[in-house]
Amino acid sequence: QVQIVESGGGLVQPGGSLRLSCVVSGDTNDTFAISWYRQAPGKQRELVAAIGSPGTTNYRNSVKGRFTISRDKNMVGLQMNSLEPEDTAVYFCNARSITTYANYWGQGTQVTVSS
Repeated sequence: QVQIVESGGGLVQPGGSLRLSCVVSGDTNDTFAISWYRQAPGKQRELVAAIGSPGTTNYRNSVKGRFTISRDKNMVGLQMNSLEPEDTAVYFCNARSITTYANYWGQGTQVTVSS
C-alpha cells in the first residue's frame, strides 16, 4: 500500500513564496513519477509540475520560472516563488508507478494567495 502525505500549504501575499512537500511511502521497491496538480474552485484539476526518477522535469507554462520541483528519492518538494492570486488552489501530490501505472493521490493542501 502506498501512502502520500503533503504539507506546506497556507496563506501568502501576492509575490510571496511557499514550499510544498510530498512524501511517498509504502512500496519502496517500486519506482514512481511524482507530480503536483492543483484544483481551483469550479475548475478542473491541472498538472503543475512533474519529476521523473532520473530527475527530468516538466512544468505548466504559467509557473515556469516561478516554481521549482525537486526530488530526493520519494520525497518531492515544490518551491513556489512570486506567487499570484491565480495560483490559489488545493495542491495535490500524485505518484504514478512506472511499472504498474497505478496512480496514488494525497489528500491535498490548500494554497491561498491573497492580500
